[in-house]
Amino acid sequence: MAAEIATRPPHPFIEGWHYFRQNKGALAGLIVFLAFVVIAALSPWLAPYSPDAQDRAAVLVPPFWQEGGSTAHLLGTDAVGRDLLSRIMYGGRWSLFIGLIVIVISMSGGILLGLSAAFARGFVDTLIMRVLDVLLAIPSLLLALVVVAILGPGLFNAMFAVALVYMPHYARLTRGSAMSELQKDYVTASRVAGASVWRLMFRTVLPNCAPPLIVQATLGFSTAVLDMAALGFLGMGAQPPTPEWGTMLADAREFILRAWWVVTFPGLAILISVLAVNLMGDGLRDVLDPKLKRS
Repeated sequence: MAAEIATRPPHPFIEGWHYFRQNKGALAGLIVFLAFVVIAALSPWLAPYSPDAQDRAAVLVPPFWQEGGSTAHLLGTDAVGRDLLSRIMYGGRWSLFIGLIVIVISMSGGILLGLSAAFARGFVDTLIMRVLDVLLAIPSLLLALVVVAILGPGLFNAMFAVALVYMPHYARLTRGSAMSELQKDYVTASRVAGASVWRLMFRTVLPNCAPPLIVQATLGFSTAVLDMAALGFLGMGAQPPTPEWGTMLADAREFILRAWWVVTFPGLAILISVLAVNLMGDGLRDVLDPKLKRS
């Protein structure tokens, strides 16, 4: 019994964490990302002011370390006297929530399309993949702008547009992984045992397609945050006074030369959060790809 316990393989989560923590960049990215999530979640209690509270006596106040700054507004204020630190904290709730919803929508639609193409084959497979090829041929931001222009500017329309743009990536990845799994013996055994098509799709094949999808979702999260920020900057995403990082950049662009802080700090928030998620994605790729694991 003791020998059996000693030779029992470790739990997959424990083994994955062992490989993940060896990647110092991925571990640092995880810590920074969790810090962003905690700050965003606790922003009603951590933020010194309401994100929409205006102080007309403190318009375009610089950060506290610069001449003319004040410790009452650590990162300064914007053009209408709103505290920049508070708006960045609250903006994390919007930006991170937007990235999560976009990934959930695009991944769900992509998985359905990819599995349908892999199992149906023939005309259905050709039709789905050619439509996806057309969508992939259009630059992502341009396609998102076209969709938003048709639906109208707004947060939810922008989220739908970005999700539609990234759906083909998940569909192609799911189809390729599923077609590879369909050639394996365990799928044949499930078919012989009488498993239905839906059970084969979602209980037999899909779990074995999950690792590349998880990595793609992690990296796609950062891209979704960037694209939503770009749409917000162009005035097609979240509308003022929503404290979304891209919208904050759009509101502050006319003050770039005389109030650098109103542009720099929201931009840094986007940069650091996206970099952290990308580092996490690299670590997850190393963990979930057996070829990249250390011997």
